[in-house]
Amino acid sequence: MGIRGLMSYVEDHSSQFFVDLKLRDTKIIIDGYALFHRLCFDSNVDLRHGGDYDAFTEVTQKFFESLFACKIHPYVVLDGGCDVSDKKLLTLKDRAREKIQVAYSLSVGGRGNLLPLLIREVFIQVLNKLHVDFVQCFSEADRDIMTLANHWNCPVLTMDSDFCIFDLKAGFCPLNGFQWKNPTVVKDTFHCYIPARCFSIEKFCSHFNNMNKTLLPLFAVLCGNDYINLPALDTVVSRMSLTPGTSNTKGRKHQRILGLLNWLSHFDDPHEALDNVVKYLKMNDRQVVRELLWGSMEEYQPSPVKLQDFFQLGAYVSPCATNLGLPDWIQLALAKGQLSPFVCDALSLRRTILHTQVENMQRPSAHVVSVSIRKIIYGLLQNSSPNINNVSRSTASKQPAAFSEVERIDKNIATIIIHAAKLPEEYQELGRLTELSLSKRKILLLETLKVKEGVLDPIPASLKLPVAVTCFWLQSLEAKAKLYHVQALLMGMLCGQLHKMTSEPDNKELHVDGAKVLCDQFLKVKENKLQRRLDLDTAHVFCQWQCCLQMGFYLNQLLLMPLPEPDLMWLYSGTLVHGLSQELPVSSSAESLLSVCPGARRLYNQLFHAVRSTVPSECLSHREKSEAKKKKQKKNNASLTKHWVGISQGTKSIHNHVSNRFGLLRIVDSEDQGQGSGLE
Repeated sequence: MGIRGLMSYVEDHSSQFFVDLKLRDTKIIIDGYALFHRLCFDSNVDLRHGGDYDAFTEVTQKFFESLFACKIHPYVVLDGGCDVSDKKLLTLKDRAREKIQVAYSLSVGGRGNLLPLLIREVFIQVLNKLHVDFVQCFSEADRDIMTLANHWNCPVLTMDSDFCIFDLKAGFCPLNGFQWKNPTVVKDTFHCYIPARCFSIEKFCSHFNNMNKTLLPLFAVLCGNDYINLPALDTVVSRMSLTPGTSNTKGRKHQRILGLLNWLSHFDDPHEALDNVVKYLKMNDRQVVRELLWGSMEEYQPSPVKLQDFFQLGAYVSPCATNLGLPDWIQLALAKGQLSPFVCDALSLRRTILHTQVENMQRPSAHVVSVSIRKIIYGLLQNSSPNINNVSRSTASKQPAAFSEVERIDKNIATIIIHAAKLPEEYQELGRLTELSLSKRKILLLETLKVKEGVLDPIPASLKLPVAVTCFWLQSLEAKAKLYHVQALLMGMLCGQLHKMTSEPDNKELHVDGAKVLCDQFLKVKENKLQRRLDLDTAHVFCQWQCCLQMGFYLNQLLLMPLPEPDLMWLYSGTLVHGLSQELPVSSSAESLLSVCPGARRLYNQLFHAVRSTVPSECLSHREKSEAKKKKQKKNNASLTKHWVGISQGTKSIHNHVSNRFGLLRIVDSEDQGQGSGLE
C-alpha cells in the first residue's frame, strides 16, 4: 500500500514524531520487499546491465552480519502475489508504466532505479544461505507484519508509510535511519547496538490535538492510498478548503496531509468523522462512498494469518489460499519461498505481470522469448483445485485455460491473452504433482527446454539448469545471440566455481591452478565495462536469456526441482558478461582469457560442448562464421578460430532425437500464434 507524501512529511518533522533507539538483543520484523529495494538502490549495485547479483549478495550478507553481531534476531516477511480482489490493479499498471520509463532512461544513459529481474530470487537464496528466518505471504504482507510485530512486541523495519497508520506497540524504524553500517560498541563492554530512529504513533497523535488513533485509517483512505482513489474524495477535500495554492507538488501533498489531520482531530471516533465526510457528497452517493471507505479502512486491522505459527511450528494457513482450494503443498511451498509470486498470481487471478528490464524498447519485449515455458507453467496450474468435478476437468482438458499477461509493448503496457499448453493427463492435476516420479517431472522440464538429459551429464549439478536454459534460448527464433554473447554468458557461469576455489584459503592447489588470477582478470573486465556506453542489442540479448532463466527456474520449482537449483548469486554478473561480450570480438578469445586457469577452461569447454551439441548445427555455425569473418578483418582471430574448430560438431540437433512421447508440448495454439505475431 502506501499513503502519498506521508513518509516525506513525517521525516521532515522527525524531531517531533521519532524517538532514538539503540537496537540490540531483540527480535525485529523486516519488510523484505522494502529491504531488498533499499539494499539494491543504496549500495551502488549496477542496474543498467541486468544486475550484478554477486555485488548485491555481498551487501545483503553484510547487512545481516551486522544484525547478528548486535544479537538482533531478524524475521523477514515478504509480499506474495497480488490481492485476489484485484483492487490494486490500476496502481500496479501505473507502476508498470513508470518502470518502462525508468528502463528506457537507463537504456539511453539516464538515471533511475529499476530492480534486476532475478533480484528477489537471489535475496531468498541469501536468506537461506545465512539461515535467516523468513516467510512469503500469500498476498500483500503489511497486515501480517503488523500482527506479528504486536504479538512479539518488537519493532518493524520498513519504508512503507502505511506503518505510520498501524497501531504498533513497539513502533517502526525507517530503513533510511537504520544505521546498520555503523554498529556502536557499548562503553566498557563487548556488546554493540545499531542506532535507529523509531516512529511513535503516540507522539504523532499528540501533536494533532491528542487525536484518537482509530481515526488514522480514515485519514489514510481520505489522503489516498494504493487501494482507493475516488474522484469524490478530491471533491470532499476541496470543500474542506484543505488544498493550498502552492505550485510545489511536495508542498501540496504536505498541506493536504496537515489539513486532513487537523480536521480529523476534532472528532472523537471514525463514525463521527465519516458522517462529516459524506455530508459533502450528493445524497445518492453517500452510502456507496461510506461502504467503500469502511472497507478500505479494514486494510489497517489485524490479520487473521498467524505468522508466529509458521516461524515456531512450520504451519502456514492463509484463509484466502484455503478459499481458493489450493493444494496444501502449494500453500506451504509459497510460504517457504519455494514458489514465486508469479505462480501465486497465475493461480489466483489467471493474470501475471512481466517486469520490464533495461532492454531495447524498439524490439518486442524480452519476455516473448520464454512464452512457451510460461505456457507449460500455466498448463500445470490451470487445474489447481481438488474440488473440480470430473465434468469441469474434462472440459478444461479440451479447452486450455486463458491467462492474461501484462507486458511491455513499445513504451507502454498491454494485456496479452496466452493459452495454457495442453499437457498429458498425468500432469493435469496440480494437487497430485507431488506423486509423480522424479523421472517424469524431469522429462517434462527437459522436453520444455528442448534438451536431452544425456547432454547435461558432464555438467556440474549447479549448472545443469542454466545450461539447459541456454540451449532453449539459443533455439528460439527471437534470440539474436551471436557467438561472443554465448561465450560471455558461459564464462560468466564460471564465477560460482571460481568463488568456491578462491574462498577455500587452505586449498593451495586451487590457488596454483590460477583461479585467483582469473578472478582478478574478470574484475578488471567489470571495472572497464562501467566506463562504456550500453550496447542496446547486447543488452536485449542478455535480457532474453534472463527471461528464459527466470521461467526455467520457476518451472523447475513447480516440478519440485528435478534439476538442482542453481546459485543465482554467482550465475550472472551484468557488468562482466557485457564487458566480455565487447572484449571477445576485438582483442581476446575465450581460450586466451581462460588459459591462466586450466580447471576453469576445462569446465568452460564442457559447457560449450553441451550447448553446441544441442543447438541445431546451423545455429552456432552461422554465428561462428559471422564472427570469424569479423575477427579476420581485425587480424585478431587466430587463437579463437583454432579453439572453436577443435570442438566436436558430432552431436546432432535435439529436434532430430527427442522422443515424440511429449510432442504435443510443442504444439502452438493457433490463437497464441496470432497474439505472438502481434508482438513481433
